Amino acid sequence: MKAEERRAVIAQTLTADRPISATALAGRFSVSRQIIVGDIALLRAAGLDIVATPRGYKLGETTGLIRAVACLHTAGQTEAELLTMVDHGCTVIDVVVDHPIYGQLTGQLSLASRYDVGQFVEKIRETVPLSALTGGVHLHHLRCPDEEAYRRVCQELDKLGVLYTQNGETGD
Repeated sequence: MKAEERRAVIAQTLTADRPISATALAGRFSVSRQIIVGDIALLRAAGLDIVATPRGYKLGETTGLIRAVACLHTAGQTEAELLTMVDHGCTVIDVVVDHPIYGQLTGQLSLASRYDVGQFVEKIRETVPLSALTGGVHLHHLRCPDEEAYRRVCQELDKLGVLYTQNGETGD
């Protein structure tokens, strides 16, 4: 199969509901993972909105309202924070921190379900989350079905004591 044909099939594969890893794509096409990473870069350069999630690549979503929420919490509160967001119908697009040297650092998450959150929480138990770089302060971009869902998320995060407020404190 020629490279152009492989990229066309990859683009079609990414329309599925579930992300697919570079390793899985490499196995499917009998090429190296690095070839797939290059293919993804070329597809992005051609204008395809491809998102890298902790579980693999997928096409970006275009429906719903994009809203941001600032949070401050310990690593032990991460699961409750993320479950609150997905339980109210929102997708956690990313996590953003402001690093004193590197500026804004963003980690793509694309968490839309309790399963996604569970997988993510398992992975961060083996490492340090981005929010550890900023004393727990971070921002999430959410894709919400409507303004009411976003409002509910903010209320519940405030009840949990993880919503970061204007005066630099949480709601607890």
